[in-house]
Amino acid sequence: MEKSIKPDKKYFIKVIWILLTISIVSILLIGIIHLIIDLNQGEPQAVFIIWLVVILCLLLMWLIATPIAFLWIKNLAYTVYGDRISIYKGIIKKTQQNIPYRAVTDFALERTLFDRILNLGSIKIQTAGQSPSPTGYEGKLAGLVEYEAWHTDLREHIKSLHPVAESITTKESTPRSDTELLSQILVELKEIKKNLVK
Repeated sequence: MEKSIKPDKKYFIKVIWILLTISIVSILLIGIIHLIIDLNQGEPQAVFIIWLVVILCLLLMWLIATPIAFLWIKNLAYTVYGDRISIYKGIIKKTQQNIPYRAVTDFALERTLFDRILNLGSIKIQTAGQSPSPTGYEGKLAGLVEYEAWHTDLREHIKSLHPVAESITTKESTPRSDTELLSQILVELKEIKKNLVK
């Protein structure tokens, strides 16, 4: 089983929408500050400086973030092997992250607001104590159009590799009655007493 996936082109559109949202919110906030300063008969020179700084910062953000996001997404690729998942990423420094199935505990499907609008999804790979991040997610397959099919395939593959772990985690433990527990304690106490008397 070897399948290669690349993020869809919509993933870059998602980044553009995020940058656009940040820009609109910033302009609205500066507009509100402008109104407050005008209502208080503040200095028009201060308003001009604030607008100039915000516009320059937004322009700089667009000039830096857009090509970086484009190159990052262009170089992002995922390969699903029979024993591991490999994530290839990087712009200047290329890295290959290998996540073996033996360390994977679950796959979580994630869809943000922009993902739902663009019909995208991401699959987070959760590992048992392997991840340096506090979330416990070792890697992420982001920008997928067929996210549900990939999520189902990956979960089925994990179930086939760890059938015992799946049955243990889904099986509910039957609670023991107080009488059974007390009887077992009594038997153990008698055994201890017998050993002490010898």
